[in-house]
Amino acid sequence: MQLTKTEEELMNHLWQLEKAFMKDLLEAYPEPKPATTTVATLLKRMTDKKFVSYNLYGKSREYYPLVKKKDYFSKHVNGLIKNFFNDSASQFASFFAKETDLTKEELQDLKALIDNEIKKK
Repeated sequence: MQLTKTEEELMNHLWQLEKAFMKDLLEAYPEPKPATTTVATLLKRMTDKKFVSYNLYGKSREYYPLVKKKDYFSKHVNGLIKNFFNDSASQFASFFAKETDLTKEELQDLKALIDNEIKKK
């Protein structure tokens, strides 16, 4: 299951805060802030999708993520590779290296990361 763009934005705030009450989530947004009802609706949908849960303290809910950010985006990247690059990580890496505006330093850092992964295997 996937999150919408607005749900992802809220999820990013929750990942950053780790645990948050409604007021904390609203404060995390830049101006203009969304309506409380909008955030409540998003949280309900995300709870139904099993991305978020909460602890109840009286009438207040403290929300927390059920899915780790790394796991969520890893699944997205793997889906991209499968759907757009014929399930080829090499094609994806080639596209990423050529079609993004990476600096020479960023490419060298990426190469060092790849070299380290090769040494581990």
